[in-house]
Amino acid sequence: MKIEIKNARLIDPATNRNENAALYIDQGAIASTGAAPEGFQADKVIDAAGKIICPGLVDLSARLREPGLEYRATLESEMRAAVAGGVTTLVCPPDTDPVLDEPGLVEMLTRRAKMADQARVYPLGALTLGLKGEKLTEMMELTEAGCIGFFQADQPIVDTMVLFRAMQYAATYGYTVWLRPQDAYLARDGIAHDGEVASRLGLAGIPASAETVAISTITTLMRESGAKVHLARLSSAAGVELVRRAKADNLLLTCDVGIHHLLLTDHDIGYFDSQYRFTPPLRGLKDRDALSRGAIDGTIDAICSDHTPVDDDAKHVPFGEAEPGSTALETLLSLTLKWAEQANVPLPKALKKITSDPAKLLGLSVGQFQIGAPADVCIFNPQAFWVVTAQTLVSQGKNTPYLGRELQGKVTHTLVNGRIVHPS
Repeated sequence: MKIEIKNARLIDPATNRNENAALYIDQGAIASTGAAPEGFQADKVIDAAGKIICPGLVDLSARLREPGLEYRATLESEMRAAVAGGVTTLVCPPDTDPVLDEPGLVEMLTRRAKMADQARVYPLGALTLGLKGEKLTEMMELTEAGCIGFFQADQPIVDTMVLFRAMQYAATYGYTVWLRPQDAYLARDGIAHDGEVASRLGLAGIPASAETVAISTITTLMRESGAKVHLARLSSAAGVELVRRAKADNLLLTCDVGIHHLLLTDHDIGYFDSQYRFTPPLRGLKDRDALSRGAIDGTIDAICSDHTPVDDDAKHVPFGEAEPGSTALETLLSLTLKWAEQANVPLPKALKKITSDPAKLLGLSVGQFQIGAPADVCIFNPQAFWVVTAQTLVSQGKNTPYLGRELQGKVTHTLVNGRIVHPS
């Protein structure tokens, strides 16, 4: 199908393009921007007056909860949530049930995702069997099955020799190791950021040193092994500084931050509001501001939703018993716009952190409007307001600190491979 999207402001962060221009799509690929290709006759015209066209969002962390955790969410519900939020490509962690540590499980997930025919799904394979941190998985077989990297999710590898061997193996074959930088012992039994709020509320703290000790260990082993590592979800000012130094030393290191950590702090916990429990925990104002500066100056490569749908029984309990996480696929764009406004970040630069930058990190050709690239497109109204409620969220998970709050920026259309998948 040939599609023309007209009368919109086109933003392509990869090329710093920001102007009023039409977008032309032919056979699922970008055919042209600005002027129509010679002889182009659109089968469908989308009038996007007053709206912005940007590449489809690329999310580095979205738990789809399948296989095994369908009572929290299903592949179908979360894929619909993704495209409703303008997300056309997403990476899913391996902490399903069973864990994604066997090729058959990965193949089943990718096959079901293709059948759903919504967003593109790239699974991360488990770095160790069962995420137990003891024996390495068959990384080559998992890669052949469709894995884009290898991750421990929130489970630590306590034995540093196992981690070192994993890095050596990954370096040999050019695989990327994904790690959550948190020392298991310093974070043990912790619930909130180790600071004034945790002390006042009587909550066990997780110090920022849990992150910095882990990063120091990881970067030391990177120097020894030559491995390429992605740090998932930075949370502290000290952590950002360590990453900045490692990059200055030309280590093959990338990292991301969850969108909530750019907007919220531990003070938002209030009186034990479990919607504000995250892993890693929300930290102090200085940490939040340092994370923001890191995202702006490029120390932090990408912003992700860290989408984690949780059922009511696991969230509507005392803070210390609540499961961490937030449903966030549908709020990623609006919250990124909010961060851009608060941090005085130009809109194209903010959108780059959720489009072309994560796509580049993954080595994918999406997240840009290059001629011939897949026509993954997000059209949104930057002036539209919407209220986050259980009814407006498509995701099966209704857990978010923004429930009942009004956000600005609403997706009107999402296209994947030139096909309109939202509204369906």
